[in-house]
Amino acid sequence: MSKLKITDLKKSLKQLEHKELVQLITDLYKINHDVKDYLSVQFGGEEVLKDLFNNAKKKIQDEFFPDRGMPKMRLTEAKKAINDFKKIADDSNQVIDLMLFYVEMGTEFTSTYGDIDLKFYNSMLSMYDKVADACDRDEQLYQELKDRLYSCITKSDGIGWGYHDGLCEIYYSISWGLEEEEE
Repeated sequence: MSKLKITDLKKSLKQLEHKELVQLITDLYKINHDVKDYLSVQFGGEEVLKDLFNNAKKKIQDEFFPDRGMPKMRLTEAKKAINDFKKIADDSNQVIDLMLFYVEMGTEFTSTYGDIDLKFYNSMLSMYDKVADACDRDEQLYQELKDRLYSCITKSDGIGWGYHDGLCEIYYSISWGLEEEEE
């Protein structure tokens, strides 16, 4: 059985009465976490979005530094928190903030517990590169994040696998940073 296409879905939804639509949306809200978050943001506004942002940030932090127990360091779970938030957030800068937080937590983790492995550092560098690309396109975003971006570099000094050098290379590729150095 193939999935319902958007055009067919729209036709089917137009045939429903108001009460049936409300029931369908309510059922979706009950059974699907993503729908619940999306609708909560749509009808709850900024306060709900702020709560979901903080929850995503906590999920990322818990993978590296949980309140109790040992860190699980499941990078896929931390990235999932970012991607889940990205689905519901209109503000891409909040997503970029979470991405940088992911790198900050990873850098702090390896500083605390010692070198990890190449896959770990490649994940951190890839995420840092995405943040740097966003900053390269938006000077205001760069100005907001430049201290945190640079802090990752200073905190990574001495970490193996070329991690520190990779962060430096990415950071110094941001055009706004070069303009500041020339002043």
